[in-house]
Amino acid sequence: MNTLPIIDTKPELLVDLPCDTGEGPLWDDHTQTLTWNDIPAGTVYRYDPATGGNKVIYRHDSAIGGHVLQEDGSLVLFCAEGEILVLRDGKVEAIVKRIPAVAGSRFNDVIADPTGSVYCGTMPLQSGPAHLYRLHTDDTLELIWDDLGLGNGMGFSPDLTTFYHSDSHRRCVFRANYDQQTGAVSNRSVLFNLESDVAVPDGMTVDVNGDIWLAVWDGSCLLHYSSTGESLERIPFPVKKVSSINFGGPDYDIAYVTTAGGLNRDGDDGPLAGSLFSVAIPGVRGRSDFRSRIRM
Repeated sequence: MNTLPIIDTKPELLVDLPCDTGEGPLWDDHTQTLTWNDIPAGTVYRYDPATGGNKVIYRHDSAIGGHVLQEDGSLVLFCAEGEILVLRDGKVEAIVKRIPAVAGSRFNDVIADPTGSVYCGTMPLQSGPAHLYRLHTDDTLELIWDDLGLGNGMGFSPDLTTFYHSDSHRRCVFRANYDQQTGAVSNRSVLFNLESDVAVPDGMTVDVNGDIWLAVWDGSCLLHYSSTGESLERIPFPVKKVSSINFGGPDYDIAYVTTAGGLNRDGDDGPLAGSLFSVAIPGVRGRSDFRSRIRM
């Protein structure tokens, strides 16, 4: 991993905040702002690039693993024990109060798809497998996979024929066939394994060319992969736990990157651990995320 060519660009510190686990950067093209969250703190932030301000827009009484933007501007929050909430106009409504199979664990990463549904992965906090669910627009849940180690970042190929999903415990990224009409995934296989005994794959995004940009927990970097799984380049970061990446900005040419380890700033995680960063990657642009339509 450390032998890969280094891209000639440097991360820029945007918000110096000691998040335990910063995650879920999501660009809102309606407001030209970025929402992101600190998972264990159950806190959702909104960062405004125009002012440099970062404010709390919601704080829950338990962990928030991830969130998606809805077509009406509301947020769907994926929490502990399988709880799913809608945050609309400052008020929350429970969509799912609890999932028995997720007891003792929490949601970890999520992504909306072209149909308005949401794929949502879980993270076991003790033992047992992780799951991948699909939350349909009528708020019913469908179990997709029940044999993951730790469900993490997800993405779609530009032609919407392939679904990607990282598994942190297995240190791999899966690919599967995706049907954009029905939202079905099939024929899962390993696209690539992370060649490290320490670092693990975390959040990801897919650029307009179909390449994968992967955040590497305990790897102090972003990694660039081709759509065929070839490792290409890396971008070093001044923190150990790089947790997620997504593109934003008016032209989607700014990569927003969350990090973790803010409770260990005096240790190995680094003095800026938990902060929000941006990085401009020469010649690379992302795409807008799909918006969900849960209970709309």
